[in-house]
Amino acid sequence: MQVVREQITRALTVKPNSLDQFKSRLQNLSYTEILKIRQSERMNQEDFQSRPILELREKIQPEIMELIKQQRLNRLCEGTCFRKISSRRRQDKFWYCRLSPNHKVLHYGDLEESPQGEVPHDSLQDKLPVADIKAVVTGKDCPHMKEKGALKQNKEVLELAFSILYESDEYLNFIAPDKHEYCMWTDGLNALLGKEMTSEFTRSDLDTLLNMEMKLRLLDLENIQIPEAPPPIPKEPSNYDFVYDCN
Repeated sequence: MQVVREQITRALTVKPNSLDQFKSRLQNLSYTEILKIRQSERMNQEDFQSRPILELREKIQPEIMELIKQQRLNRLCEGTCFRKISSRRRQDKFWYCRLSPNHKVLHYGDLEESPQGEVPHDSLQDKLPVADIKAVVTGKDCPHMKEKGALKQNKEVLELAFSILYESDEYLNFIAPDKHEYCMWTDGLNALLGKEMTSEFTRSDLDTLLNMEMKLRLLDLENIQIPEAPPPIPKEPSNYDFVYDCN
């Protein structure tokens, strides 16, 4: 009954203009959705903004970021098939790139067709030592996006483009198959270079994993008020006769 009352109340807060809009809003506010909203609001309550909770989040965050970093590097080790795109037209030519298990070398090479699964390292002809990588650039800063032609005008391609710069003026150009792969690779390459992972997927993963970890750690404190300050340290005892040396 409480859930039904909350569904109606929340549906009315948007001030529907018709009965159909009200019904549509009710359908969107399922039991599962109500639970999610409650959980989200609970995380934003005053108790979860207290100093001890914020300090715990700050302490946990490096562990979560390390977990995300390892996931990105594992994804690079699996490798990805990239499509070669001409400035004139899209061609059915592919190339594959993957990181070695020791995270020291990028193996890459051309393919005749799109692979069904991972491509072995020994079948990829070219190598690029990670130590030789100078920088990773994205979007309009990529050399292949500065060329004249259709690629420069294609906003979708521009948002999926990134390049690895190495040696003096050499570069390895990529156009990711989708936004997910773009974020995995740019995050992974930045992690290899010791730089911050800044993609929207990293922010989303960090928020999700951090909230889950906080909920698990605070599970035993449900309905218990968390104090703002630590308890006072008791006075020292008058003597230490209760201490025994067992040797």
